[in-house]
This record gives sequence, structure tokens and C-alpha cells, in this order.
Amino acid sequence: MQPGDRRGVDGRITRGTTNVGRLRRVDRWIAGRAEIVEALRSAPSPLVVDLGYGDRPDTAVDLHRRLTDVVPDVETVGLEIDPARVVADRDGVRFARGGFELAGLRPHLIRAFNVLRQYDEEQVRPSWARMQAGLAPDGFIVEGTCDEIGRRCTWIVLDRREPRTLTLAWDPAHTDRPSDVAERLPKALIHHNVPGTGIGELLAAADRCWDAAAAWAPYGPRFRWLRAREALVESGVPCEQPRRREHDNTLTVPWSVVDPAGN
Repeated sequence: MQPGDRRGVDGRITRGTTNVGRLRRVDRWIAGRAEIVEALRSAPSPLVVDLGYGDRPDTAVDLHRRLTDVVPDVETVGLEIDPARVVADRDGVRFARGGFELAGLRPHLIRAFNVLRQYDEEQVRPSWARMQAGLAPDGFIVEGTCDEIGRRCTWIVLDRREPRTLTLAWDPAHTDRPSDVAERLPKALIHHNVPGTGIGELLAAADRCWDAAAAWAPYGPRFRWLRAREALVESGVPCEQPRRREHDNTLTVPWSVVDPAGN
């Protein structure tokens, strides 16, 4: 499919606002995620699609640079549905016009950020399904949302069959409580953040553990969150405990913990 060709393009033009480094938190997480890195490394020709990169190509270039540190031979393609936003190839990244149909590509990783947030909730599952249909057999989709400068981010990881995990990530120095990320939840969850739902209970539990860890505040918000996350695990929440030091405060849980269909 050539840029500017409207045939077969699935999706609609959204605002497209972006900025250099806006997606640095999810990029760091992707580059450190063993299952994603292994899927790319094991592919003969690893291909990544940055879907809906917006009115500037910066985030696609940022992702490519981050991934080449761990998968040197990765190919990155930025896709935009608005033909006016398709730019010339640069910094090792190809750019083309495309939507959820992925312009006929078969990527091993799709990052789709701040795209579905501008859709209606009932459009989320069909959009997921369209991307899943074009994904390589062992590939992954990272679909999420962040604020304008990337201090608070949330994302869902999917494979070809189903959602697998939800991750919340935030800048420790500019977020008072875990639940502050609620306004940036993915479209699949943001309208379900009420008492009694999976996501509502998860955020409430995270806040309780954060408050209980107040004695660790003098050691800084990263160390305090480390203790709060340990308390979450002890309370029965099946959240992951990263093995390496993190720049960001993160909370990753199985999708089943927050799945609205399971409430």
C-alpha cells in the first residue's frame, strides 16, 4: 500500500499530538521485557510497527533506537493513517500510510499508543482483533495511553489470542499516589474504574499499600513503592516483582485481575 492510498486502510484520523521522549517509559519496559525481546531475537527478520505515531515521527525513532540496543537487526516501520503525516524515511525507520490492517505487514511487535483512547469503548475489541490478525505467530501488541509529556503511562500487552497483562508506570517524582494514573488508563478500562471492579479494586489496594509504606518515604518514592508493591503481593494481588532496578514506578498484573468481562 502506498502512502496516500485510501483503499483498505482501517481506522480514523485522530489528534496526533506527540513529543520527543513521550513514550520513554513504555519503551524502556519493552526493551527490558524478556518475552518481547526473545520474540524479536528469534525472528529471522524482526519487524516492529509503531502504529499511529502522530504528527511527528519522534516516538517511532525513539522506539527504534531503544530496541536496536537489544535487537540490533530490528526493522521499524511507522504507520500513520493521515497521509499528510507520512514523512520520508529517517534514522533507520521506514514510514508509510496504514491503520489497524498494518498496511499488509506481519510484525513481531506492534506498539499502538494514544490511538484507541480517542475511540469509543465498543471499538476497542474489534481494533485489537484486526491487529491480532496481522501479528506474527509469536508476536505481541502493546496498546496503551500516556499523558502529554509521558509522566504517567498505562498499557495492555496482547498476543494473537488474548490480552495478557496490564502495566501502570509513573514518574516517582511527579506522582503522589498510584491511583493518579487512573486518568490515563487504556480505553478498555478507563470507564470501569469504579468500586467493585477489577481495576477499581487494584488501584484502591495500591493506594492502601502506598499509604501503609509511608515510613519509607524518607528513602524516596522509588524505595517506598518497592515496599508498597511487596505489600500488594503479600495481600494476594498477583503483581510482578521486577528483578532489576527500575527508573519508573511500575505495577504489572495479569489481565484476569482487571478484565471487565470477569467482574
